[in-house]
Amino acid sequence: MDQTVKKLSSSSDGAIRTVRVATRLVSLIIFVGILFLFVMVPTKTYRIKWIVEVIEKSDSTYFGRQGSTILIYAFPLLFSAVLGCLYLHLGKKTNDNKSKREKEDRLSVLNRSVLVKGPLGIVSTIELMFLVMFIALLVWSFCTYLRNGFQGIEAKAAKKGEKLWVTKLGAAGERLALTGNIALTFLFFPVARGSSVLPLFGLTSEGSIKYHIWLGHISMTLFTAHGFSYVIRWIAKDTLSNQILEWERTGVAIVAGVIALVGGLVMWVSSFPRIRRKKFEVFYYTHHLYIIFMLFFIFHVGMTYAFISLPGFYLFLVDRVLRFLQSQRNVRLAAARLLPCETVELSFSKTPGLQYSPMSIMFVNLPSISKLQWHPFTVTSNSDLEQDKLSVVIKGDGNWSKKLYQMLSSSSSLDHLEASIEGPYGPASTNFLGHEKLVMVSGGSGITPFISIIRELMFTSSVLKIRTPKILLISSFKNSSDLTMLDLILPISGPLDLSGLQLQIEAYVTGEIEPATKNFKPLQALWFKPTATDEPASAILGPNSWLWLAAIISSSFVIFLVSMGLLTRYYIYPINHNTGGNYPSSAQSAFSVLLMCLSIAMAASGAVLWNKKQNTKEARQVQNMESSPSAFCNVDRELESLPRQSLVESMRLHYGQRPDLKRMLLECNGKNIGVLASGPKKLRHEVATICSSGLANNFHFQSISFNW
Repeated sequence: MDQTVKKLSSSSDGAIRTVRVATRLVSLIIFVGILFLFVMVPTKTYRIKWIVEVIEKSDSTYFGRQGSTILIYAFPLLFSAVLGCLYLHLGKKTNDNKSKREKEDRLSVLNRSVLVKGPLGIVSTIELMFLVMFIALLVWSFCTYLRNGFQGIEAKAAKKGEKLWVTKLGAAGERLALTGNIALTFLFFPVARGSSVLPLFGLTSEGSIKYHIWLGHISMTLFTAHGFSYVIRWIAKDTLSNQILEWERTGVAIVAGVIALVGGLVMWVSSFPRIRRKKFEVFYYTHHLYIIFMLFFIFHVGMTYAFISLPGFYLFLVDRVLRFLQSQRNVRLAAARLLPCETVELSFSKTPGLQYSPMSIMFVNLPSISKLQWHPFTVTSNSDLEQDKLSVVIKGDGNWSKKLYQMLSSSSSLDHLEASIEGPYGPASTNFLGHEKLVMVSGGSGITPFISIIRELMFTSSVLKIRTPKILLISSFKNSSDLTMLDLILPISGPLDLSGLQLQIEAYVTGEIEPATKNFKPLQALWFKPTATDEPASAILGPNSWLWLAAIISSSFVIFLVSMGLLTRYYIYPINHNTGGNYPSSAQSAFSVLLMCLSIAMAASGAVLWNKKQNTKEARQVQNMESSPSAFCNVDRELESLPRQSLVESMRLHYGQRPDLKRMLLECNGKNIGVLASGPKKLRHEVATICSSGLANNFHFQSISFNW
């Protein structure tokens, strides 16, 4: 009987893996097809033959000329996103660790860092390859656009009565914008936190922020050059004051382009590292100008052309609406622990159905500190070990976090704190068990993602009884008080058998040459009372969230197409008869944007309301559990029963020195060693340099940087 069950399970896993491979392959083909399309777009073959035939076959009274760009650009990428949802849903039903390990072994050379220092940060071989190919695509597109655009330009200049260089400058400026639109097409994919596209390529939203930064710099450079090219052209023609204020009824709306460019420039300037790090609030608030940028970009170019770059923005809007709906809930903040190192651990109540992976990120809003600011923090709890608790650790480094620590530490009568969250967001799967040894190097608060990894391995070892890799945690702190962050490694949910966990901790206190003699403030625990409007954190789309996301993407797009088709057929077509004239293009764009937003809002709200019943049921179960003695109310007592002796015995303290990372890493034995670095940029670069030096070929390096 057992053998039959095992065979059926193995057969089911095999079928699921086959479907996942097929799904991923189809998505890859779509992606390659889109890139090939961008290669062909500047050519005469595309402009004179391909697109003409597509327009003739797709032109209808329902969609007009928009039908061709919807069919070629929008539909394939949105279909790929739906396939990604299916891929991720099936991934929850099987354990794919073995197959992943084999793939990583074959591609391990491509994942090694080749660039460490410089404006691009830490870049692997495969990232550099894709970046070079993307730059080559942009260069090819611009040069091909320019070559075709300059053919017969002398005659055009003579016909317009312009100087040749003025006409050429205008042609070059237009081609710069066409090239920049390629970067804009991919700009929003990395910032959709619940993306179903990124995991198809082994990426996460937090790990892909650097791609968003690269694409943002490229697109704004090209768009800025486009704008200044036309300004210089108009100055040369002495028509600047007239043309810069033009908003043609059916053509290009120049004023809209100026507004979009100004909004983009403000975002661009505020996103440079010096401003973003020192004036985060400026960066945070000005980045909301993306609404102005995209809206007036659509008015500038018209909806037909905007559909080329719209799929990424469409998926971002779906993600943004879901985040907004989740953020409207008041989440129960159950407890807080104050550490002597000005660090706070916030513990939220959660439903058992909310599952997340190690290294997940959660955005927190506390209206008593700021009603508008949302800050990302690493989730340190484990959804298997702590089924009713969701915890984040906040180090008092910025103004917001310092205000939080001061408020909690100075007010003993505080019994409630209003809070909202977005997330958690994290990798779809992890593969820590595929390594013989894990070396985790952290600096300061960079230890927080490693707490979640260690807790995951605790659960795997003590509960699932699965052999885990050896763990070497190398942590650097400035002061002795920071060592209390190591206490957070052990969960407060109950005692665990840590005999199977091979953990070694090397802790370095760099700012002191000997243990501090002064007495630190004892760990302070605070408990909060819930209100009637507070509810446990829950998965906004329920346990089958990926299937619901697929339903939202597909149904919202169908609603959008149907509503836009009816509007075009019975209102716009009788006026312009698909000629592109008579009816204002800006009005048509405004209707399309409005219908798109309404379609997404309807589909997302419907899915959330449908799942609210299940979430409410789980929330009642959690409230019943919390009415009896729980982990939140017995923190002090349970801390005494935790296996602290095992943690102390595995720890070695070093004062007045920094870790010799090169020696410690090269002394690690094993064929497959996972190396993770989290913390200051200098630390991550040092570890990346060692792993990519060629002195050892058994390192699999990963830099953890949450650069929101």
